[in-house]
Amino acid sequence: MARTARTKPERPVSTGESAPNPVWFKPVMFGFMLLGLIWIIVFYVSQSQLPIPDLGSWNILIGFGIMFIGFLMTTRWR
Repeated sequence: MARTARTKPERPVSTGESAPNPVWFKPVMFGFMLLGLIWIIVFYVSQSQLPIPDLGSWNILIGFGIMFIGFLMTTRWR
């Protein structure tokens, strides 16, 4: 009588779509959103003197851009 070796069942290879995010992902995502918000608040509270006075109203666009990076990251959050 012939014996066959038992093998472990193979697991399907993950393509990375359902893989969880790294530990650093969520703090960085929320960090970008908060940094953008703080940038805009500082601009308004300092009456256009901070964070970069030479940019003037472009500071608002920079703040929203930083927040937008955080919001884009939410689409990859699992």
